[in-house]
Amino acid sequence: MKRFLGWLMLGFAAVSFAQKGITTQHAMVVSARIEASEIGAEIMKKGGNAFDAMIATELALAVAYPYAGNIAGGGFMVYRKADGTTGALDYREKAPAAAQRNMYLDSLGNPIDQLSTQGARSVGIPGTIAGIFAVHQKFGSLPIKTLMAPAIALAKNGVVITEKQMQQISKNQNEIIQVSGPKTLYANNFHVGDVIKYPALAKTLERISKQGKEEFYQGETAQKLVSFLQQKGGIITIDDLKNYQAVWRKPHSFQFKNLRIISMSPPSSGGITLNQIMKMIAPYPLKKYGHNQANYVQLLTEAERRAYADRNFFLGDPDFVKIPTNQLIDPNYLKQRMSDFSFRQASTSTAVGHGNIQISESNETTHYSIVDAQGNAVSVTTTLNGAYGSKLYCDELGFFLNNQMDDFSLKPGTPNSYGLVGAEANSIAPNKRMLSSMTPTIVEKNGKLEMVLGSPGGSTIITSVLQTILNTEIFEMNMQQAVDAPRFHHQWLPDEVVFEPDSFDAQTLKTLQERGYKTLQKEMPVIGKVDAIRCQPNGQLEAGADKRGDDAAAGF
Repeated sequence: MKRFLGWLMLGFAAVSFAQKGITTQHAMVVSARIEASEIGAEIMKKGGNAFDAMIATELALAVAYPYAGNIAGGGFMVYRKADGTTGALDYREKAPAAAQRNMYLDSLGNPIDQLSTQGARSVGIPGTIAGIFAVHQKFGSLPIKTLMAPAIALAKNGVVITEKQMQQISKNQNEIIQVSGPKTLYANNFHVGDVIKYPALAKTLERISKQGKEEFYQGETAQKLVSFLQQKGGIITIDDLKNYQAVWRKPHSFQFKNLRIISMSPPSSGGITLNQIMKMIAPYPLKKYGHNQANYVQLLTEAERRAYADRNFFLGDPDFVKIPTNQLIDPNYLKQRMSDFSFRQASTSTAVGHGNIQISESNETTHYSIVDAQGNAVSVTTTLNGAYGSKLYCDELGFFLNNQMDDFSLKPGTPNSYGLVGAEANSIAPNKRMLSSMTPTIVEKNGKLEMVLGSPGGSTIITSVLQTILNTEIFEMNMQQAVDAPRFHHQWLPDEVVFEPDSFDAQTLKTLQERGYKTLQKEMPVIGKVDAIRCQPNGQLEAGADKRGDDAAAGF
């Protein structure tokens, strides 16, 4: 079945992956699946605002995109209201009260294989349902039942498996069966074009729709979830669920040339790390170097090297650790950080920052961007962490559980599933939130809304958001071109620069190699998968829906 089916029926503009994204006059949603984008747009068409659409889109992704969409994971939202007011919501997962610093280590102090990445022990306390109810309480304009109804209907009617979704299922199915058993829903023999229905998830969402947030954190759903997890060896309790709260935070904002960047604050590392990189590259003539040419790639790589070294050492949950934010973004400090940079020769990661400590995080996240007819903007990144999270599917309730505990630093010097490098600031502690790279971002230009964007991609999120902003503002690409342009990534450790395969000039790569860089062209799950909206001077909204996935825009 083609992914375009039903678009005209709903009266939305259809997205294509041509060099220019679709434009709409009033409102737009860009997400990982057309079903979710259409549902969000339909809510706004009915008079709902961007925050109402956020709730409907988030839940629709839990149905249509279970690879990362969820009701048992968490995320971050950055918003900008039409009057210019900004804010952020942290509904990141937390460690259970029984969590211990060394809970994933054996008697010799070494990490136990897969304990933090698969199964019930890897699950953090979910934040998504608390997040959507916090948004509704503060900004919602339509009844919660109205906002949840489309996702419930989608779960009952089912979702068509696309080719890319089939690839995701095929790649992870054996592990899902290994963790969840041979009778689990995802043990079935699926094919492209099949319809997957989620009756158990529909019932769970119906209970939440009637009973509210308490249903997930204290009610029948909570009781069944805790019983299921504890039978599987998990440590989350009813008290853990009952005590969970989403937290309103101040976003991390800064200037880059004539732009104001509004991004997520800790426990996301996105805003501070983006700020550091952009301040370090600001004095250089980026446009003169040429898009994705050797000097441009080298400059960004060296700024990223220094920023990620700081990220991995200093950042963590601000409710548990003191983060030296002012020092990290101080212009004099950043100038000093770049003082040993030379275009002649690569720096080495062992000589930069605080070396010898590694962490990593999952690439399998999802992002969506929303602008409503009033000019409110919402940027949301949400995740289960790994692909299908912990691979643990609760068939009775109809959803996958996260494996977010792996985002803590399990042990200094030991990589987790993504190869980033973390330290004491991100060690495991009861009720602590794990560090994230999720970077939901809103950009202002001359005091007006300019862009809404974000990306999945674990440690590559920050560099993907960075390059997309630079593509539009420095290299004058339209939104779709900026999103589709080839990307590269560096994160301090491992000491390598990763390029999307067959996308970069051979001479550029040769020049970088001659200067001492280890360049890799390799297939990764994603180097970002950006979903973005740009406000054009004429007031229209232009979509950038990443060609790397099934991502699509809908609006009116």
